[in-house]
Amino acid sequence: MKSVLNSFKIIISALAVLLTGMVYAQQPEIANYRYNDQRGVNVFEAPKSDVEFDQLRVRFGGDFALQFQGLHQSNDGVGDDLVDLQRNFTLPSANLNFDVQLAQGVRMFLRTYLSSRHHTEAYVKGGYLQMDNLDFIKEGFLSGLMEKTTIKAGMDEINYGDAHFRRSDNANTIYNPFVGNYIMDAFTTEPFMEVLVRNNGLIALLGVSNGRLNQSPLPGDNGFVLYGKLGYDNYATDEVRFRITGSFYNSSSKSTRDYLYGGDRAGARYYNVLEGVNDSSPSDFLPRFNPGFSSQTAFQINPFVKASGFEFFGIFEKTANGNSDIGGSFTQLGAEALYRFGTDERAYIGGRFNTVSGKSTDTATDSKTTRINIGGGWFMTKNVLTKLEYVKQTYTDDGWDGSKFQGAEFNGIMLEAAISF
Repeated sequence: MKSVLNSFKIIISALAVLLTGMVYAQQPEIANYRYNDQRGVNVFEAPKSDVEFDQLRVRFGGDFALQFQGLHQSNDGVGDDLVDLQRNFTLPSANLNFDVQLAQGVRMFLRTYLSSRHHTEAYVKGGYLQMDNLDFIKEGFLSGLMEKTTIKAGMDEINYGDAHFRRSDNANTIYNPFVGNYIMDAFTTEPFMEVLVRNNGLIALLGVSNGRLNQSPLPGDNGFVLYGKLGYDNYATDEVRFRITGSFYNSSSKSTRDYLYGGDRAGARYYNVLEGVNDSSPSDFLPRFNPGFSSQTAFQINPFVKASGFEFFGIFEKTANGNSDIGGSFTQLGAEALYRFGTDERAYIGGRFNTVSGKSTDTATDSKTTRINIGGGWFMTKNVLTKLEYVKQTYTDDGWDGSKFQGAEFNGIMLEAAISF
């Protein structure tokens, strides 16, 4: 294990010097932008920031993530035995990012997955246009309103809940204090438009989408989604910040391909867990859980507190089947507690508890999935993060009986290094 850690450190240090040295000094300032490094940690919606526009500016960025996985798994042997897992490196992942200042207060973002677990070939994840003023229509047009308003439209992740601001997006793992995302991972890339208003700490957002990951002009694929968020985010003192938001998501009964919990095409961060020996087509998305409702109503409540080095983030979330004749619902609880310390809070330790429970129909049996993460991380520079964690996930209740998930469990150590710029 010691030789692995040393090799890991040498690889990441070399890549950090190469990548950050090549591009960092040449990066232009972009307005209304969330930094893709340690400065972006605990940033939710991109802040309002005024940068005078003099010409088109292109900020080139990227992400690289490398993992060493040391997990073990077992189950009751019902349905199918689970494959044996060996200690080894997993497939490295990479992103290519472009932030472009097109006009005063108008920005474009585009992300391409260069390599991911689910798609080893490069493909565009998504992008959007963000408008923080409307001077391109007429100088000063609705300037008082736009001081508090942000308009976004594109084909990218929608702003439902706050957990997606702290998740790993393929190789972009620098905002996530742990390796995996939440079990019920509310993340999807869809054609959307949303309007965000912020005033003295108050937050209000309303958005619309068609609920589709893949688009089609064929008949029978014309559902829609309405989603929104209300919240408050402010500082009680210079060192105490408090944020709480509540989000809702409602898809129409015609949303036959609702991807709220299944829209991530990159794949899960724990490799080959819960894979059965006889699985003909193993899933790249386990151990996440997708309720699989074709239409649904969901809400997510997220408290966040930052007091000096102490940090807390929570999730209370529920989703219910949009087909009331069948019914079914699931509830997710999550809590993270971290302590950041050292110069510029470059190191942290902490833990996360996450559970999802419920049933797929009103007549089904309850099932429960529970995960704990304990670990820490160190920002070698603001662009380079290394993480070490212990993770354990278990499957309980009768709803898993008769499947490979009956009595299933995986646990062990994960080591991850991330570079983002």
